[in-house]
Amino acid sequence: MMTQYNRWSHPHDIDERYSKRVAYFSMEFAIHQALKIYSGGLGFLAGSHMRSAFDLRQNMIGIGMLWEYGYYDQGRNEDQTMRVQFLQKFYTYLEDSGITVTVQVDEHPVLVKAMVLKPETFGTVPMYFLTTDVPGNDHLARTITHMLYDPEASTRIAQGIVLGIGGAKVVEALGGAEIYHMNEGHALPLTFHLYDKFQDLSELRKHVVFTTHTPEKAGNEEHDIHFLDRMGFFNNMQLDEVREITGMHGQMFNHTLAALRLSKVANGVSQLHGEVARDMWYDNEGVCEIKAITNAQNVPFWMDTELNQALQEDDNAALVRRKAEMKQHLFEVVADQTGKLFQPDVLTIVWARRFAAYKRADLLLRDLDRFFALISREEQPVQVIWAGKPYPYDSGAINTFDKLVKLSYKRKNFAVLTGYELDLSRKLKHGADIWLNTPRRPREASGTSGMTAAMNGAINFSIQDGWIPEFARHGENSFIIPVADTTLPAEMQDEADYKSMMHILENEIVPAYYLKRDKWMNIMKQSMRDITPEFTAARMAADYYNIMYNY
Repeated sequence: MMTQYNRWSHPHDIDERYSKRVAYFSMEFAIHQALKIYSGGLGFLAGSHMRSAFDLRQNMIGIGMLWEYGYYDQGRNEDQTMRVQFLQKFYTYLEDSGITVTVQVDEHPVLVKAMVLKPETFGTVPMYFLTTDVPGNDHLARTITHMLYDPEASTRIAQGIVLGIGGAKVVEALGGAEIYHMNEGHALPLTFHLYDKFQDLSELRKHVVFTTHTPEKAGNEEHDIHFLDRMGFFNNMQLDEVREITGMHGQMFNHTLAALRLSKVANGVSQLHGEVARDMWYDNEGVCEIKAITNAQNVPFWMDTELNQALQEDDNAALVRRKAEMKQHLFEVVADQTGKLFQPDVLTIVWARRFAAYKRADLLLRDLDRFFALISREEQPVQVIWAGKPYPYDSGAINTFDKLVKLSYKRKNFAVLTGYELDLSRKLKHGADIWLNTPRRPREASGTSGMTAAMNGAINFSIQDGWIPEFARHGENSFIIPVADTTLPAEMQDEADYKSMMHILENEIVPAYYLKRDKWMNIMKQSMRDITPEFTAARMAADYYNIMYNY
């Protein structure tokens, strides 16, 4: 069915400060629990950006992928260990935009249909989600948009072609954009489509900006250039010309480096990550300037209004009462999943994020005897909750998750939850007293979950990585693990970080919660006050216009 959204259309007048037409491309968006097309932080960030762009009346649209089976559904086996499930999803609130375009994948034409998410559904800018699972495509073509981060390399390349070239053609069908924003390098093929249109490298660069999210090698893809060429990644451009404009003269093609050479400006996602990214990429000839725009999250979506009201009135009794209620909502999930009854008056530590190895999910368990002694105290008890989704084909990460599950079997105050998506993420942040973050510095580009935790009265306890150095003051609004010598071998860094973490936990955090309640409340309130407005997505969305799009 044709709708009014087969053109660039917003339900409100555009703020003249944000009038430039921007198309924002991302492989994943976390917008609502009912739309399971994301895996983790990249999606959470993109979802908050789309909400805040709507709140600020910016002239932006989102371009994403309609993942029919999502990332995966995280279930349990009979022994409560993790089970990967791929369940087909049907989103009846999405509407056919009336736009179908064709892309070439491995010398085969593939139809790409754009489904629209209207602004009034979830409070975002208009968003267009691309699917190849349509009549007219063969079986293989229809599977391109089935699974986010498919393990098959050729499928992932096809997904990039659909997002980049298919998405660019959808934008053109909507009337075109002045700026094409690539949130990570997945949409890189759009640059080759635009180059074909402009036939001029400097003109291309005027219209493209790029956000890099990770210093991790796995997040900066490389593929054989001939493989990409055969797949149609370069939009049928001659390989000699591809090499000339990207500076990629060897066999391997680095997606991030190409994006940095084909954009007018790029950014890292925290001030520290900006420095790390510049150190990583500035030695390469022809890269654009890499600025830093610290990630942020949408306050109206994430912050509990009642808790915030108590903060504004400086009503400690109301803060304590509301926080206990919020904890109880989380503990109902704990009881439902594990059969354990957690208590609202007990210090609750939460570690919840992707189970990537560098995030060190099990750092707290480095000395099991010490950990069990910590959570077995009679006078000052501690409850600990883990949650997060490993990549479904990462056996090491899944083994870590399952190890935690097995250790938690017979402990009443140690729980591991499945289903770490938007709804559980909110409950965990509402229910945490301490939000624990343990990456190996400087490998966490941003790590924004701590922002939404702070909005809800959880105190950050973190390594000095990502956004944390811009926010945290130890003993004032956070608890901070001192910086270890990053030149040491990983094992020695882990040991140093573990010792510092346990010392602070045992000697500062637990006593403050039980014996120094005034201090605890002051840290909690200062954290909530400091998180806004600096770490809200309204600031971030404005920064992108001021620093990137209008650059």
